[in-house]
Amino acid sequence: MHRLIQATLVGAVSLALFGAPAVAQQKKSLALVTNVSADFWTVARAGVMKAQGEHPDFAMQVIVTGQATAAEQRRELDDLLASGVAGISISAIDPKNSTEEFNKVASHAALFTTDSDAPNSNRLVYIGTDNKAAGLQAAGEIRKALPNGGKLMAFVGTMDADNARERVEGIREGLKGSNVTIVDIRTDGGDFAKAKANVQDALAKGGLDLLVGLYNYNTPQIYSAVKDAGMSGKIKVVGFDEDAQTLRGVADGTIQSTIVQQPFQFGYQSMTDLVKYINGDKSFIPANHLIIIPTRVIQKDNVHEFQQSMRRMLAAK
Repeated sequence: MHRLIQATLVGAVSLALFGAPAVAQQKKSLALVTNVSADFWTVARAGVMKAQGEHPDFAMQVIVTGQATAAEQRRELDDLLASGVAGISISAIDPKNSTEEFNKVASHAALFTTDSDAPNSNRLVYIGTDNKAAGLQAAGEIRKALPNGGKLMAFVGTMDADNARERVEGIREGLKGSNVTIVDIRTDGGDFAKAKANVQDALAKGGLDLLVGLYNYNTPQIYSAVKDAGMSGKIKVVGFDEDAQTLRGVADGTIQSTIVQQPFQFGYQSMTDLVKYINGDKSFIPANHLIIIPTRVIQKDNVHEFQQSMRRMLAAK
């Protein structure tokens, strides 16, 4: 149900079966576990690959979750524990219903969270965005797009994840006192086809002034549906993350702005900090157990520069 971006564990097993040198068998394995299959995690993978190059004594891999459910992540984590993984950084899909599983993992391996936290678990540290602050940034962009107020609908994979809930909380707080109304929040369970269908349905019913894509893949689906409906320029769009299609939408004016995170750093710091922890260095963990990586707003006046920086980053992987 999932695919390995880098099948290092399989390689390690093969080496052991064919009598590889002991040093190869002693490599400790680390894994980044995603919450969904999306281009966001391709960028994070580049960060993992950079960390792998700096720490060849470890075997690093990315596991892309095929089905965006807590049950799927439990299966992936159990597989990793059975393989003897030393450290995991995971984007929690449903933290409330994953605490027991996460605590089991934490009793056998170093456990971090990234992108979406599970603060009630025994995870050691969260590495990622302050999602409420990102929601507040999005609210500021919504206010600029709808200075006279209006109605919006938001789209996301699941509202069970902390990152989604916190982004919505930030948006709601940032819109207080405005004449902007959140009509609904539509979820799709990580199904891209459903994500687009949700937007198409909303456009067909009408009455909206702005659409918000809360997950990496939601904004491209909004962009596609808006273009297909011939509504570019007739409805505003504010998104999250740096999917290539989202950035094209910002460049051509269909999307007003997008709040971008730094998934490269999510991958890179997850791996390098796991290495530190496993090697006995805990000094990087702050008192609140949160390592916050800042976000930024990308709009038409800075999207070209950002696209170039993304291409350089991915080319260097």
